[in-house]
Amino acid sequence: MSAPSRAGDLLDALDPEQRLVAEALRGPVRVLAGAGTGKTRAITHRIAHGVVTGVYAPTEVLAVTFTTRAAGEMRSRLRQLGAGGVQARTFHSAALRQLRYFWPGWRGSELPTLIESKIGLLATAARRSRVRADQALLRDLASEIEWAKVSNVAPDDYAKVAARRGRSIEGHDHASVGHLFGAYEDVKREQGRMDMEDVLLFTAGMLADEERIAAQVRRQYKWFVVDEFQDVSPLQSALLDLWLGGRDEICVVGDPAQTIYSFAGANSTYLTDFPRRHPGAASVELVRNYRSTPQIVTAANTLLAGGTTRSVELRAERPAGPEVSYTAHPDEVAEAEAVAARILQLRSAGTPLSEVAVLLRINAQTEPFEEALSSRGVPYVVRGAARFFERPEVRQAVTLLRGAARAGEASGELVADVRGVLAGMGWGPAAPAGRGQTRDRWESLQALVDQAVEQANDPEATLATFVDDLDRRAAEQHAPVAEGVTVATLHAAKGLEW
Repeated sequence: MSAPSRAGDLLDALDPEQRLVAEALRGPVRVLAGAGTGKTRAITHRIAHGVVTGVYAPTEVLAVTFTTRAAGEMRSRLRQLGAGGVQARTFHSAALRQLRYFWPGWRGSELPTLIESKIGLLATAARRSRVRADQALLRDLASEIEWAKVSNVAPDDYAKVAARRGRSIEGHDHASVGHLFGAYEDVKREQGRMDMEDVLLFTAGMLADEERIAAQVRRQYKWFVVDEFQDVSPLQSALLDLWLGGRDEICVVGDPAQTIYSFAGANSTYLTDFPRRHPGAASVELVRNYRSTPQIVTAANTLLAGGTTRSVELRAERPAGPEVSYTAHPDEVAEAEAVAARILQLRSAGTPLSEVAVLLRINAQTEPFEEALSSRGVPYVVRGAARFFERPEVRQAVTLLRGAARAGEASGELVADVRGVLAGMGWGPAAPAGRGQTRDRWESLQALVDQAVEQANDPEATLATFVDDLDRRAAEQHAPVAEGVTVATLHAAKGLEW
């Protein structure tokens, strides 16, 4: 088949807006792609169209996305479209490949060893600093250091910047967190290690310092495509600018309304301000939703219209389905009971449980839904988090509550007894400021307090009966699951379909 006819076949498979993307082979191009509009299809066809028509050499294209799975899917689609030589990688994978190649010549030494987790080095840094740090604090520190590094914030500047941004870790002021950040960097350097953020930092530093290396990388890659651009961090943006080297051959794709990593440093303004940073940029909106029914699309458009972030207005392409229903309940327990009852109705009507999902705002909200499902014998899986009774803080709390009950330490006031035991684990009546592992831990313990408050309505409830009930719930939750309902936060559900 000749190149023109192959190119025509590629374009014929697209809708009008997707075709505009595929035909915009020269940058800069911004694609605002709503959920379910076929953005991966559009950008892979754009790349393949450029290769088939001879505008792109496949080895000179770098397509960047945020997950290994997405990069693998992109490579697979490109191979099917006849563009198998294109590099489709995550930011970290592309940067690490360049570091491994150039580092020995640039630094005259071996590349530091990449660590998978900061926890071990942070524990050493905390001991050196005489700071008592449990696993929850270490995880919070790891997340905060990740935010700082992708935001180009150095340890010495952390306290000032974090205070201005309203960042916080419960029980530690900004200066102490900045000190631990610096201690972590010292330990890491002494041990010849680097973390995932260093991969980007070192690559950016190398390209900024060595024009010879930068020129070689720019000769290799002349065409850039970046997916999920709403989740780009300041560090990733800086690295991308260094890869481009002042050129404009870039196509970015994203949706400001789908930013889910702002807490970790992502900044959707790189997408919304793209035309300002790249004057003359073409802009295309993908608005045809192929994933959801008109009823769901209408509900989504209504919700998005009330937000502060601009998004495209979607148009449904699928046939009509059932209306979206809205039901109010007095509390989470009643809500969970109603949801479980509805799931039983769906199962009786022949709906596979694997096609059912319960989506929540935060992980701490899973417990009443887990209880409602397990008490009815409905199998389920929790995605993106441990089941409630498998969480370390919950297991520890149940052990302590059981010990107090057996030791006869109960006062007869169930709620006071539970609060007293959990206070020894650091629980308090006020939620900690900010977010992270410390907040997640508190919310799990608060869920136990809420259960105690509920059971205290029974005049015969004691600490012993409360623990027995917790054991029963835990046993029911541990039943093996072959096919079940998915329970997940909205964050963990991104990219999934039911």
